[in-house]
Parts: sequence; structure tokens; C-alpha cells
Amino acid sequence: MKQNNRIVNIASGVLIVFSAFSLLMVSLMAFFSPQMVMDLVQVKLPNTDAYSSIRGVYGGVGLTIVISLVYLLVKDKKAGLGFLTMLWGFYALSRIITLLHEGPLGAFGSKWLSIESMLFICSVILLGVYRRPLKQA
Repeated sequence: MKQNNRIVNIASGVLIVFSAFSLLMVSLMAFFSPQMVMDLVQVKLPNTDAYSSIRGVYGGVGLTIVISLVYLLVKDKKAGLGFLTMLWGFYALSRIITLLHEGPLGAFGSKWLSIESMLFICSVILLGVYRRPLKQA
């Protein structure tokens, strides 16, 4: 049982770190080159307001999420898994709504729907089996 808890604890940490690192890469890209982020979906930013918005959402909000994940990694991994369950689940849901409302996703959206769904499933499984370590008296 103790060994199982250790494996789940390590896997949870790996998932949180991987997620934070992935989001950090996009966040840094958005801060330094918002157009590079939008090039991933073949959209040309038309003005400084568009640059500012991408920098704010993908850069600023992304960095806020990264900092939150690092905090949760240190303070409360189970809460971190809950946060990731929502984050990856809502990312995937957003793509599914797009698929249903606007039609089939392109290669980029389809690939990311698969990745986000996999990360959501991993988060749900780890959250379901996670046991907080017992406090030492």
C-alpha cells in the first residue's frame, strides 16, 4: 500500500510538472512572439490590440496557471490534480464544442484534442487513486 501511494505521488508530481512546463513554453512564446503562437493555427494578428490580447491570455494567464501549478505541486498535489482535471477537461470540451458547432477540426485541433483528452484521463485516474501522505506526529 505504501509503495502504491509512492508511485501515485510520483506520477502526480510528474503530471503536474509536465503540464506546468508545457504551459510555460506557450506562455513564454506568447510574451516574446504572440504571432508565433497564432502561426500554429494560421492566423495573422492584424494590430497591436491583437498582439496585446494574445500576450495577455496565452502569456499572462498562462504564466498565472504555471505559478499556480508549481504552488500546488509543493503544497497540495491532490488539489493540483483537481485543477489539472478541470484545465485539461475544459480544453478538450472546448474543442469538442467547436467540432460539434463549427465542424471537423483540422490537424492541429485534432492532435490537441487527443493530447488534452489523454491528460484529462490521466488527471482523473490519479485524482481518483491519490491518497495524501499521513502527517507525522
